[in-house]
Parts: sequence; structure tokens; C-alpha cells
Amino acid sequence: MTAKPAASAPAAGASRDAASERSRSRWHTSERTLEVAATVLLGLASLATAWSAYQARQWTGIQASETGRATAARISVNRDTAAANRSLQIDVATFIQWVNAHEEHRDALAAFYAARFRPQLRTAFVAWLAARPFTSKSAPKTPFGLPQYRLSASARADRSELAAAAHAQAAKDANQRADNYMLAVVLFASALFFAGISTKLELAGPRTTLVALGWVIFLGALVWLATLPVQLTT
Repeated sequence: MTAKPAASAPAAGASRDAASERSRSRWHTSERTLEVAATVLLGLASLATAWSAYQARQWTGIQASETGRATAARISVNRDTAAANRSLQIDVATFIQWVNAHEEHRDALAAFYAARFRPQLRTAFVAWLAARPFTSKSAPKTPFGLPQYRLSASARADRSELAAAAHAQAAKDANQRADNYMLAVVLFASALFFAGISTKLELAGPRTTLVALGWVIFLGALVWLATLPVQLTT
């Protein structure tokens, strides 16, 4: 009866050794898994950070380009508006002289001024005379309010104004996209930080938490990144 306890002691020791070996094996497996997870996260986050920084630079360049185009278009607006104002002043002055000559019955002088009307005024002037302005109360007061009176410089100014607005909006959109990519850079850099700092810790619990947090930030930023427009240099 005394031989049974003596025989069970080696068996118990062997069982404890096996359990300890399994525990060490699980610990090493967990360590390798964390190392692989951190290493893969470091690599992917580094690539994503570089890509986001590249895209931010691309959209910043587009913003600058569109801003320059908007500025050039606004300069054209000012130039064409000034030209239109000068043309209008010339037309108004010439028309007033014609009216004065007409009212004074100086037909030769009136014909002199009429012959010097600019093409845009001449077209509207003919339409205005057809409305019998000197006898009809419903006739337009001057030819300048008629649709036939069109200044090419004013039309150019309107087109330039539309172009300036379009380029300004494109610059605003590009700026927003550049800001979005810079935010992506910050998020991927945060994932890099958590992955990197996890390699400096010895406790498995905090390491696992940091690696998991890094992966969550990385995957969330990656999904968001997929929704952003891409600009490549051609």
C-alpha cells in the first residue's frame, strides 16, 4: 500500500512539466503573432502614410494651379469690363451728339455722327429708329436697353466671371481634398506609433491592446481613404 504514492510523484511532475511546456509554447506563439501583426501594421501603415502624403501634395498643387487660373480670369473680367465701359461711354457720347444734331435739324451733322456709330450701336440704333421713338410713347427711350445692343467685351467679361467662379470652386475642392489626405497621414502615423511602441513593451496585455488599437485606426483610415478621389501626375 505504501508503493502507490511513491509511483505517483514522478507522474505528477511529468504532468506539471508538460503543462509548463504547453504554456511556454502558447506564450511563444502569442509573441510571434504579436510581432507579425505589429510588423505587418508597420509596413502597411508606412505605405499608406507615404501615399496619403503624396496625394496631399498633388491636391495642393492643383489648388495652387486653380487659384492662379481664377486670378487670371478675374484680371480678364476687370480688363473686359473696363473695355466695355469705355465702349459704352463712346456710344453714349456719339448718340447724344446725334440726338442734338437731329433736334437742331442739322441733318449733315447727324449723318456724320451716325456714320461713326460702332457696329454694336448701329444695329441697336436701327432697331430703335424702327420703333419710331420721336412719335411713339411706347418706343424705347434709348437704343442701349435693346437686346440688339450687345458689347463683345461685356460678353467676354461674363464668360471670364463664370470661369473665375469655376476655378475658385475647383481650388476650394482641391484644398479640402488635400486637407483630407493630411488627416489620413495623421491617422496612419498614429497607427505607426501604436505599432512601434508595442514592440518596446514586455507585457503581452498592453502589447496586444496597442497593436489592436493600431489596426483599428489603420483599417478605419484605409476604408475612408478608399472614398477619396485620386490624382496622379501625368
